[in-house]
Amino acid sequence: MSKIVLLDAGPLGMISHPRNNPEIKFWLENLLRAGISVKVSEVADYEVRRELLRLNKEKGLQRLDNLIDRLGYTPITREVMLKAAEFWADARKQGQPTANNQALDADVILAAQAFTISNQGENTVIATTNVRHLTRFVPAKIWNEIA
Repeated sequence: MSKIVLLDAGPLGMISHPRNNPEIKFWLENLLRAGISVKVSEVADYEVRRELLRLNKEKGLQRLDNLIDRLGYTPITREVMLKAAEFWADARKQGQPTANNQALDADVILAAQAFTISNQGENTVIATTNVRHLTRFVPAKIWNEIA
């Protein structure tokens, strides 16, 4: 079983930023050297990309595309969206929603992506800057706690 680290929008934005924190670049390179697969989730790409588009950050978009080309991309599938809907509904039934009722709720979509990858036999963890909502569904850690 291989280890896959799925990037949430926080770490993805930090890595793709031009004046990014050197610590996160060092962290990423160490993971890759260790043979750990680091992937960009489609929903995290959406969260980072929409802001770059809003701000007309062409160079930022190019850096994001280059990073995705290097690391690989985890697309959203029907299976992922079915699991995300289940996570969303379960959280509300328990009185613990992860976002307001009108929100798309990227956290449950990301969690569903990680869950789906794990169900294919992969050891998957989400690298994030906020574990609060994600750990209710799947393994997630603050990015610099993953080695």
